[in-house]
Amino acid sequence: MAMSMAVLPHAASRLVPRVRQPPFRALCAAAAAGDASKRMLVLYTKPGCCLCDGLKEKLHAASMLAGTPYSLASLELQERDITTNPEWERLYQYEIPVLAKVLPDGAEEVLPRLSPRLSVELVQKKIYFAFDQ
Repeated sequence: MAMSMAVLPHAASRLVPRVRQPPFRALCAAAAAGDASKRMLVLYTKPGCCLCDGLKEKLHAASMLAGTPYSLASLELQERDITTNPEWERLYQYEIPVLAKVLPDGAEEVLPRLSPRLSVELVQKKIYFAFDQ
């Protein structure tokens, strides 16, 4: 018993309070103001989601794909784990993976669902044209 009591103060000293970060919408607005050519895409996902993992791989491959007129070089992808935010979990628990583009004012527009059967080239083209509208 004495040993476990001695461990508690040491373990408690390692706890660090969470620092509240500015809302993502504010960060996006600031980023958009600083670099208008930067396009932001948000991927709502959760651990253990095989569809999410497949889409992440295709998005990564599409961003590296060269030799096409549909370059995603200026695309910034942010992954959001819906299990870390109750609002995201409520909105997207049955829909993930969900892609949303961040508009210049910081608002998000959910994109149509991409079929897991799409080739990397088609994923690249659909993402490119989603930002071209």
